[in-house]
Amino acid sequence: MRHLVYLAVLLGCLLGTAPLELFLGTRVYARPRRLALTLLPVLVVFVGWDVYAIAAGHWTFDPRHITGVRLPGRLPLDEVLFFVVVPVCAILTLEAVRAVRGWTVGDEPAADLDGAPTRTDRR
Repeated sequence: MRHLVYLAVLLGCLLGTAPLELFLGTRVYARPRRLALTLLPVLVVFVGWDVYAIAAGHWTFDPRHITGVRLPGRLPLDEVLFFVVVPVCAILTLEAVRAVRGWTVGDEPAADLDGAPTRTDRR
């Protein structure tokens, strides 16, 4: 079971932030294109960095705490999942704060002239 520790931590992060999507309506998962465009630079930079560091012998992973599934460049699958899960949890948290505080960033759907939400605004 020790080899599932990394995955268990990632699962804990997802479970801890799931209520933000469910109860605050952050709509992070409802906008997959936006989420993918946010995650892509993170994956490119950090996967590249890790592959380089592994190849150069600067970075290793304890085989007792990972699944053992290795991707090209000897990068553990667990590490790639980390680069997806942690930013998703951070985005969920940011969107939850925005929802509670009423902060806008300019990408909100337009409202009707009377200020009522449009059909696409409703959750």
